[in-house]
Amino acid sequence: MDCKQIEQRLTEQLQLAEVYVTADGSHYAITAVGDCFDGLSRVKQQQLVYAPLMAEIADGSLHALSIKAFTPVQWRREKLLNPPAVSK
Repeated sequence: MDCKQIEQRLTEQLQLAEVYVTADGSHYAITAVGDCFDGLSRVKQQQLVYAPLMAEIADGSLHALSIKAFTPVQWRREKLLNPPAVSK
């Protein structure tokens, strides 16, 4: 499963506003942004992201996932506090 397939599945099943997936070998990093995370604990947010990917996690296609989940308000604040590095 490639990054774009993961992004598409999460966007469709969780109705996410934004999702970013990167891979470094077998390690995947997911940043998910959506209203669905509002009021949920970090554990519940991660469980929500894991759910659409459980078949691939169970068969070993996906492992070593790191997940960062944000509401849209939290994501705007995160981008202000931690802007992306600009290369010169």
